Amino acid sequence: MVLLTTKTMQRTAVFVTFGGLVTSFITTFLPLWKTMNSDLNEVENWYSGLWHMCLYTEEVGVQCKAYDSLLGLPVDLQISRVLMLVSICTGGLALLFALPGLDGVHVCLDKCTKRRSFLILAGVLSWVAGITTLAPVSIVAYTTVVEFWNQGFPDVMPRWEYGEAIFSGWFGGLALVTGGTLFFIAVCMADYELRTTNVTNSPHVTHRIRQYRKTEVL
Repeated sequence: MVLLTTKTMQRTAVFVTFGGLVTSFITTFLPLWKTMNSDLNEVENWYSGLWHMCLYTEEVGVQCKAYDSLLGLPVDLQISRVLMLVSICTGGLALLFALPGLDGVHVCLDKCTKRRSFLILAGVLSWVAGITTLAPVSIVAYTTVVEFWNQGFPDVMPRWEYGEAIFSGWFGGLALVTGGTLFFIAVCMADYELRTTNVTNSPHVTHRIRQYRKTEVL
């Protein structure tokens, strides 16, 4: 029994892409892209995201506030907002286009070319979604490192550090890229199976098999 079939690969690609899309969606709205705590006041923790900033204190808990101005945001956050929204849209389109191309889904049953095109398009969109997730996360991570090691700030001044959303964003982006790659692998597997079936059922091969069987009988 062969476990790694075209159908299994297609389902795996959909599952991995869906997981990456959900992770990227959550990452987009998490206020945990950057964290900061001060040695002078250890009871306060600051959290920064793409859409709002939060302050955690032991007395009050978590208090969040949206940014006052879009144009007043740093350039890396503005770019990250746009790219993460593009990632969510393209990831959703990837799953939408993948469904008609799956084996077992009763859409365009007699048109294998269309199924193949749907899966290729889903793979491309999943790649785009993964890249547009990895890019903003990496940009924010880079600017955080540059600001952290900036010698122009006094040592006593607290610095922003990586938040949990940075790592979840990297995971979601890699999952989307992996899902797109699995879609392409599923297309290649389907092409190979179709080519093998056509060769096996060709009249010339069938005639040779019959001659071989007659020779075995003799």
